[in-house]
Amino acid sequence: MRNPSRREFLWQMGGGLGGVALIDMLTRERASAASAIPLPHHPAQAKRVIQLFMSGGASQVDTFDYKPELIKRHEQPFDVGEKLELFQSDPGTFFKSPWEWRQYGESGKWMSDLVPHLATCVDDIAFIPSMVAKSNVHGPATFMQNSGFVLPGFPSMGAWVTYGLGTMTDDLPSFVVLPDSRGFSPNGPANWTNGFLPAAAQGTLIRPARTEPINNLFPAETPFIGDASERDTRALLSELNTAHARLRQDDSRLDARIRSYEMAARLQLSAPEALDIDRESAATKRLYGLDEEITADFGRNCLLARRLLERGVRFVQVWSGADNGFPRRNWDSHEDIPRDHEDMGRSMDKPAAGLLKDLKSRGMLDDTIVIWTTEFGRMPCRQGGLGRDHNPETFTSWIAGGGVKGGVTYGASDEFSHKAAENPTYCYDLHATVLHLLGIDHEQLTYRHNGIDRRLTDVHGHVIDELIA
Repeated sequence: MRNPSRREFLWQMGGGLGGVALIDMLTRERASAASAIPLPHHPAQAKRVIQLFMSGGASQVDTFDYKPELIKRHEQPFDVGEKLELFQSDPGTFFKSPWEWRQYGESGKWMSDLVPHLATCVDDIAFIPSMVAKSNVHGPATFMQNSGFVLPGFPSMGAWVTYGLGTMTDDLPSFVVLPDSRGFSPNGPANWTNGFLPAAAQGTLIRPARTEPINNLFPAETPFIGDASERDTRALLSELNTAHARLRQDDSRLDARIRSYEMAARLQLSAPEALDIDRESAATKRLYGLDEEITADFGRNCLLARRLLERGVRFVQVWSGADNGFPRRNWDSHEDIPRDHEDMGRSMDKPAAGLLKDLKSRGMLDDTIVIWTTEFGRMPCRQGGLGRDHNPETFTSWIAGGGVKGGVTYGASDEFSHKAAENPTYCYDLHATVLHLLGIDHEQLTYRHNGIDRRLTDVHGHVIDELIA
């Protein structure tokens, strides 16, 4: 008679959800041993990340990049002395922001009236107004900000962080994605893919606005399936999976499938509590804007991001903006900046500021990195009547918390916010800096794929020392 493996023995002894949890401990041990990466490479200043992604191309000239010269030249013919690559045939005139600008904080940072709540947080934020993208098309540009490549199939930053540092909890996924409730952004789930990394690094999608936030987590109610039959089914499934895995030692997809079943069992207990925002105080809900219709959706997701981090999730991605439906449901304001950005800006501003303030009040901002980014910016000239075209030549991202020096600005755009003028910065540099704060040398976090040692920063990137406290 064949002796049972350790996994099989624990299952037979524990059974049910307890057996599933015990088995997962062994699975995680194997996954950790398989990565064989000596991490961290240096002392970490942060241990978790929230990425706020503005889908559609948020306008830097209407939010964070104050340009007095643009205001002076408002309505003059737009001429920068070179041929422009635009979706429109006529570049129109210079177009100042419809919102006024004011200075805030000890840093004196100029901020638009579109983002008055974030304006109160400027001394905790490091701004990068010289970001550059390699594409002016939504899909490739979104891929680049998430994975460092304009092509599909490459692992996202959340997947790389999960692969490198692993999980901090047995009860929740390491990498969670909270999409806009109105739908997916360009590329959909490919934005949080594990790519060629082990399948367990894939982001877990949670849709808090739905009755069932995690698909298929709970079995459908039926009189034909009781607790005993459910337990027997899980036992048989575990036995079959174990036997199948033994024959396919190097198939990370199978290992991830087994782990997903094991995680699902634990999520049945942990997810309802983690997603229950009714436990939060009325003051906290107001801080995130849950009492206002325009901020309720993004505010709920930002609040849930904080709750997930508290419970050991390492990387949470929160999306603002869905597909290109009409009226606009994202930041892609080709037709009407005052109308569309007013809606998107107001829906994002208070929740994002609330997140920073809440993390800071709880002492969590010290070891949590918050990233605000978008796929590209927008032009400082009119498109049609009141719109702005895509601008990959300069846009703004910002970063806060987790070892970041607040109240600083790195780089600059030109006098109109048309092109990056000082310290042009790519996603590679931002990714390298985030990894550094997490204790990872971006050049050493690699994965062999098709004969190439791949990494998040490709063959580029440098740590932006000026942003580190």
